[in-house]
Amino acid sequence: MPDTRESAEDYLERILILQEEKGIKEVHAVDIANSFGYSKPSVSVAMKKLEDQGYVATGPKSQLYLTPAGEEIARAMYERHQVLSGLFMSLGVSEEIACKDACKIEHDLSDETWLAVKKAYETKIK
Repeated sequence: MPDTRESAEDYLERILILQEEKGIKEVHAVDIANSFGYSKPSVSVAMKKLEDQGYVATGPKSQLYLTPAGEEIARAMYERHQVLSGLFMSLGVSEEIACKDACKIEHDLSDETWLAVKKAYETKIK
């Protein structure tokens, strides 16, 4: 996975979540700001950086799209979040705490540890 900063990964993941889970076809900076509780100017600055890095593209009506590189990172982070929170909940952790903890560590796991956790979780749920 490319070396990206945690905040960038969170933004990319959030765009994906808004598109898929929330059913928002055209994501705008205000949608991201509202979902995180951030100011729109802060999100706009972050989106500009992500666009400059090639992870996000902006449409004619300021809608935001994940580029293939951005989508790859977003999907990887989302998968990590889902697996980690699912694992924590299977251990008896409440959903709220499991999601918060997954968000904290999903960015910091080495690929080796991530693959081991994912394999163990998939084996556990089968």
